[in-house]
Amino acid sequence: MRRPGAARPASTRHERRVVITGIGVAAPGGIGVRAFWDLLTAGRTATRAITLFDATGFRSRIAAECDFDPGAHGLSPQEIRRMDRAAQLGVVSTREALADSGLTSHDVPPERLGVTIGSAVGCTMGLEEEYVVLSDGGRRWLVDPAYGVPQLYGYMIPSTLAAEIAWAGGAEGPVALISTGCTAGLDSVGHGYQLVKEGSADAVVAGATDAPISPITVACFDAIKATSPSNDDPEHASRPFDLDRNGFVLGEGSAVMILEERAAATRRGARIYAEIVGFASRSNAYHMTGLKPDGREMAEAITTAMGQARLNPADVDYINAHGSGTRQNDRHETAAFKAALGARARRVPVSSIKSMIGHSLGAIGSIEVAACALAIANGVVPPTANLHTADPECDLDYVPLTAREQPVQTVLSVGSGFGGFQTAMLLAGGHGRRRTRGTAPKGDDHG
Repeated sequence: MRRPGAARPASTRHERRVVITGIGVAAPGGIGVRAFWDLLTAGRTATRAITLFDATGFRSRIAAECDFDPGAHGLSPQEIRRMDRAAQLGVVSTREALADSGLTSHDVPPERLGVTIGSAVGCTMGLEEEYVVLSDGGRRWLVDPAYGVPQLYGYMIPSTLAAEIAWAGGAEGPVALISTGCTAGLDSVGHGYQLVKEGSADAVVAGATDAPISPITVACFDAIKATSPSNDDPEHASRPFDLDRNGFVLGEGSAVMILEERAAATRRGARIYAEIVGFASRSNAYHMTGLKPDGREMAEAITTAMGQARLNPADVDYINAHGSGTRQNDRHETAAFKAALGARARRVPVSSIKSMIGHSLGAIGSIEVAACALAIANGVVPPTANLHTADPECDLDYVPLTAREQPVQTVLSVGSGFGGFQTAMLLAGGHGRRRTRGTAPKGDDHG
């Protein structure tokens, strides 16, 4: 008999399949899964002039902010004082995901419940706000620690976010904070998938959270001119794959999913949104912000993930693109899709939800996974908003302006991040993966 908490024997690890049974989202345009999905399917944008601080004097003064009242969403005054905004968003998403899944300690004991949370910039808002206080508005080089709040150390340590979510979920299993920049949200879900698949946990609270709309973050992107300066028309500033695009729009938010071993989820009668069937990541080892135009590393991640899933290009029904709205990225991943999927790339719909909710850095990958699972569950492909003038170098089917109703069984989601990180994940319908005849592309067993 296997003792409680022990890992499964190696001979059975590869038989464990991982499914999503709960989703929680806090995103621009509305808090909660219903508001999030309504915004995406309507093709509405949530980008606007920054209100979280006075952005006068910045090059880019627009962002996709969450209309978020932590007290109205169940956080106590003590929790609100203790937590950075990113933690607040993450905890609210966690509670929604756990309620949605119906998972309790009777189903999975605390020591078998893990947490993997992604974030690019951690508790930036809390840390910056406290520095302003301690330095007397930046006038003092030697700060007075007597003015620091008790939570100041926690703001400095990104793993605070994972700890808060572990406490919220009562998780006593493996807990990790994944910080790989703009792929962190995908990578954290991928890490959770691997923990369940290998038997290190029976269920994992997996997702990401970031609240980067602060002066220091906006200044950083201003310095490299990565964000859009379309301050007079924020609603239409995020234009992935459009010929007239001029940079991405910063966002914030969180998404958390409950990952479970498929057989256990089925036994307890859980709703299965989707199954994670492949995950891989690569690095271009090339440049901090630059991308090679051929998209080779992203293509390799896609091919490897498809090999794990035993799927062919013809099996992919929808691609959720990174689609940041920068010329370099959009052309890079268009090339990667063509390299990995061949002729299928020109027939499969592709879209970027960043056109509607902005780019929330480390959080966006998890928010996009949530959108992919909802696309499968509802048979709807979200659109790419603001795509009016096609870029001739981006010549795929980017689902402009309007959502598309169609059966969606298998979805590819990709991420691309500063540092050269490239990640691919494949999700399949909850009733099992579909495969066309023929040989699946080759790929190893590890992302």
